[in-house]
Amino acid sequence: MPVVPRQLPAAPGLFAGRVVELAGLDRALAAAAQEGRDIAVRGQVAADPPGDLPVAGATVVVSAIGGAGGIGKTWLALAWAHRHLDRFPDGQLFVDLRGFSPAGEPMESGVAVRGFLDALGVDPGRIPTDLDAQAALYRSLVAGRQMLVVLDNAATAGQVVPLLPGSPTCTVLVTGRHRLASLIDRYGARQLTLDVLTRAEARALLAARLGGHRAAAEPDAVDDLVDLCEGYPLALSITARNAATRPGVPLAEVAAELRELGLEMLDHDTDPAASLPTVLSWSLRRLTDQQRTLFGLLGIAPGTDTTLPAAVALTGLPPARARKDLSALEEASLVERRPRGRYVMHDLVRDYAATTAHDLPNDVRETALARVIDFHLHTAHTADRLLDPHGPLLRPDPPAPGVHPLPLPDAASGMAWLDAEHATLLATQRAAGALGRHHVVWHLAWALDTFHIRRGHLHDALASWQAALDAAEHLPDPTTRSRTHRLLGHACSRLGLHEEATGHLNQALALAVRHRDSTEQLHNHRSLAFAWGARGDDWRALNHARHALDLQRTLDRPVREGEALNLAGWFAARLGEFDIARDHCHAALKLHRHHHNPTGEADTLDSLGFIAHRTGDHHQAVNHYHQALTLFRTLGNTYQVADTLDNIGHPHAALGQHDRARAAWREALELYRQQGRDTDAERLQHQLDNLDNLDNATST
Repeated sequence: MPVVPRQLPAAPGLFAGRVVELAGLDRALAAAAQEGRDIAVRGQVAADPPGDLPVAGATVVVSAIGGAGGIGKTWLALAWAHRHLDRFPDGQLFVDLRGFSPAGEPMESGVAVRGFLDALGVDPGRIPTDLDAQAALYRSLVAGRQMLVVLDNAATAGQVVPLLPGSPTCTVLVTGRHRLASLIDRYGARQLTLDVLTRAEARALLAARLGGHRAAAEPDAVDDLVDLCEGYPLALSITARNAATRPGVPLAEVAAELRELGLEMLDHDTDPAASLPTVLSWSLRRLTDQQRTLFGLLGIAPGTDTTLPAAVALTGLPPARARKDLSALEEASLVERRPRGRYVMHDLVRDYAATTAHDLPNDVRETALARVIDFHLHTAHTADRLLDPHGPLLRPDPPAPGVHPLPLPDAASGMAWLDAEHATLLATQRAAGALGRHHVVWHLAWALDTFHIRRGHLHDALASWQAALDAAEHLPDPTTRSRTHRLLGHACSRLGLHEEATGHLNQALALAVRHRDSTEQLHNHRSLAFAWGARGDDWRALNHARHALDLQRTLDRPVREGEALNLAGWFAARLGEFDIARDHCHAALKLHRHHHNPTGEADTLDSLGFIAHRTGDHHQAVNHYHQALTLFRTLGNTYQVADTLDNIGHPHAALGQHDRARAAWREALELYRQQGRDTDAERLQHQLDNLDNLDNATST
């Protein structure tokens, strides 16, 4: 009578979550069963076997569960297997192939096959000496039997292939950190890559480990622990164990300790399997020195993700070599490839990578950081010039040798790159500050300013210029300090920080006057006009706008003169001086169109829309505003799109076109909320409410 092996280890205690993944494994089994039935219908086999199991002639079910160390691959495989024991009445085989373990070297396939033959009750004297013969005997013994084979912790496909049954009545689960490509290619394995647990799953796991009462007593602390572990199953389990073994310690204290110590709290001196850093370290064994270096450098590079061009700058490798090394890290489940060519690490994996970077020579780390920082700075500079080609040309220092910024072709690609890299660029500025690269800190603030304004990233603009002001104290040029106070004041003004705004702007103007810098003086008068206008003092704003216009006319900068004309025209209109305002704005529009400055053209059309509306020509107002909107949308200037949508609603309402007014204001309201412009959003909500009330009153 055949021996029925029952080799499965115990099911994981207090298993939580993975509903989607468990269902995916169910579907894999069902799909194989359906494939078998389809073959039978086509006459390739005589009949279906009992139940939903695959039939002779179908493909053996192979599901490969992949993911990083400690992500829960074995837990998932065992949980699924124990839930389906009834599907495998002829037994279950299990082997830990030790692909990534304290043992160091993976198990030889021959050892695993011999273990399976022993489990199947083969007399040792009947076992052949040749591996191929042993594998053939193993396949013969399991042929036609409804069995589950779990091949845990595989390092390579070469380990796995001799252990695959030949019979479609068997189901195989393989777990491993590497994507076993040939299993997918040759055997149609269904790859299931595990990610971190969802927030709800992580909370459920902690509650199960800690007990519902303790978790319910400190819900905020549980949320903190979930956030700090970021859904990483092993980190959650270690944290739960630390808390459960110290029942008298509040969870809030455990969370505070984890926040302070990070990976150190997830380490264990004597039990490697209970240490996240140690478990992750096993993934590095099969990497080359160059790949381990890349892994460490990614841990200290600015930002939470990277791209191939940034990795090339970071490492100094040729693009083809850098791509292969990134692919190797992806195969090892140390990085994840996301859409649009982005490579992402889980934060805990990234923290571990940073610890490995400390083993690299200082000059390797410093050179790599200098290269990647310069890559981001100079590409941001290129993007900014495309967005604002008429702005002052302030060049950063040359990049490090071998660094090649991206050759962005046009303004749209520049805006797209800045959108994609925004968080990384802010992190780059912080990294440059930590390294004392004050010139880089300042120039990143400058390169990002147009983008921040157009996208409405007002708080980021403020933080960026605050960092630049600190950096400017270490830079020798007094113009830099004046310019920084001015742009920081402008950022404050946009956020309604009026006292801070005028304080910085007055300092900037005083510095410009002291150093007889007429260009900076006129820029400061323009910024002061904006700031006083934001405070509702249009007379003082107009006075500064006229000073700026007078100074601008002494310089041969027609585009800037157009901007100064529009600014003076705007505040003249705000004060009811419509003829002067109209003349200024028409002159500005002519200059901007002649010199192909769509930003200035859009700003001026918006001003002309305001003038037309205030003078009762609502049709002309709508026409001007629509032209301005088209240009602002083309430029990606969502900040000004919101303002112009707000403005265009008024002439629509005056013309009785309430549906159009409502549509414009609703879109503007959504943009205001996205940009954190709460005061504008509240005002616009009142406008919408008033319009609704007017319509309701009319209808009754």
